[in-house]
Amino acid sequence: MTAGTGRRRSLKRRLAAGEHLRGALFRLPSETLVEMAAVAGLDYVVIDCEHGPVDLLALQHHLLAAAAHGLDVLVRVGENEPALSLRCLDLGAAGLIHPHVDSAEEARRVVAADRYPPAGRRGFATYSRAGRFGTVTAAEYLAAAADTLVVVMIETGAACAAAAGIAAVDGVDAVLVGPADLAADLGFPGPEEIGRLTARTHHEVRAAGRAVMAIVPGAEAARAAEQAGAHLVLYNMTHVLMDAFQALVPPLPARP
Repeated sequence: MTAGTGRRRSLKRRLAAGEHLRGALFRLPSETLVEMAAVAGLDYVVIDCEHGPVDLLALQHHLLAAAAHGLDVLVRVGENEPALSLRCLDLGAAGLIHPHVDSAEEARRVVAADRYPPAGRRGFATYSRAGRFGTVTAAEYLAAAADTLVVVMIETGAACAAAAGIAAVDGVDAVLVGPADLAADLGFPGPEEIGRLTARTHHEVRAAGRAVMAIVPGAEAARAAEQAGAHLVLYNMTHVLMDAFQALVPPLPARP
């Protein structure tokens, strides 16, 4: 979150106010897609630095494109990467998504990496892009940093069992169940079992007073996720774009 810009309410405040927010997950670097998401009216985008090829310079370009349209950017970092978390926040990300959080203790560690002392251990510097290159006061910078959105991902059976404790950690704003990694961890039991575990986890997250983030392949699934209680919907744009491209290709003629 960039300090001192006087712009609209942060994602964190909008979420706290009960808004339903929709965003797009980009694994392929493209500032143009970020701009298109903003023009279309989405609330935020997620740049994937876990599975995607985006480096910090490319991330800065995406942040600049988003800022030109007043669009918030979340970044998915890798597992246990506090140094990357620091750099993403210093560049002006509105928040971070942390994968593979399996316990309340791990949730406390990622929250500490995202917050300034005394609540955390994030390194303090106002001369970054987030601090408008040193032109804001320490108080203004700290106020902006308090709006950082922290999302943790639950992606294993053990994490699902610990969901209530993970969600209860002070500083966790939202929880995202990662269905692909969860399925792999459980030996690919089938969509029904993954759906059951996900629904139970979402219930425990909401009971702890945290928001549910749900990753979806399209608009119909987004509506279903919101009806089920998700306040953060995230379109998997790789899925969306592949569906769009495949729909453009005529089917192969039937064999005689």
